[in-house]
Amino acid sequence: MILAGDIGGTNTRLALFGDPAGEPENLQTFSSRAHAGLGEIVAAYCAGLAHPPGAACFGVAGPVRDGVGRVTNLPWTVDAAALATQLGTRAWVINDLEANAHGVAVMPPTSLVELHAGRPEASGNRAIIAAGTGLGEAGLYWDGVTHQPFACEGGHASFAPGSPLEDELLVWLRAKYAGHVSWERVVSGMGIVNLHDFLRQRAGQPDPEFIAAVRRSGGDPGAAISNAGLAGTDPICVETLDWLVALYGAEAGNLALKLMATAGLYVGGGIAPRILDKLRDGRFAEAFLAKGRMRATVMEAIPVRVILDDHAALRGSARCAALRLGGS
Repeated sequence: MILAGDIGGTNTRLALFGDPAGEPENLQTFSSRAHAGLGEIVAAYCAGLAHPPGAACFGVAGPVRDGVGRVTNLPWTVDAAALATQLGTRAWVINDLEANAHGVAVMPPTSLVELHAGRPEASGNRAIIAAGTGLGEAGLYWDGVTHQPFACEGGHASFAPGSPLEDELLVWLRAKYAGHVSWERVVSGMGIVNLHDFLRQRAGQPDPEFIAAVRRSGGDPGAAISNAGLAGTDPICVETLDWLVALYGAEAGNLALKLMATAGLYVGGGIAPRILDKLRDGRFAEAFLAKGRMRATVMEAIPVRVILDDHAALRGSARCAALRLGGS
């Protein structure tokens, strides 16, 4: 059995796989911030196993170099060599979006929902973008035989406003973050809160009590804003969610152009399935396509699909381990 991990800034999920295309076994979710590091979580998980795993692979939400990952939204360093010693088996650490990219190959077809049809016979590279606690991006280059996943940190590239309102947003965010403003600051869980707070301040309106209460309790205001936006119960929350979707589509289009992802753009992460109806109302697709001269020549031919498989990163981590074991 392969131990697979999906390591995020909010939650860490571990599971066992005999087959990456199958269902995960002994799936457990841990609060990342409640633990000092991944080794502590792995020890707790493995203490309940009848048999140790035969290999392990962990997808980490942050840059990975030489088997060492640094979680962007946690004070964690995840070291493959240290985990291999702890587990007594081979272990790998990869970027979480690289794991998601591996997962595309083994997820059920029913896990994909189309946002834009593109060209039916589309071929070439693919790309994946995923908003959750942060914003992850990765690519899958076509080597002539198969798609080969690779990681990047495109979510931390500089945010580029596309309207006068977004010009104002950028100035506001520069003051908040002391300079550099990445796409992650606007398309992510924190992005939802940033967009909402900007719109509230611009309108001179305080938080409604339901959001203020969530902040006081230490809860997730992004979830409260999203829920109100979906339900249509607060106009600024509705505006926030609509804006998030348009920005998400714009950056997805940027990624597709940069990687020439003619075989498809995949939208993963925890936010997309929760706001699927908003993603399907046309705002995302229009922002994705709106790339000037490239609209007709490139963008309209690219299929765009949302990943609904909650186990995509876990499957992908397991697949990566299986491929590396097979190649050893």
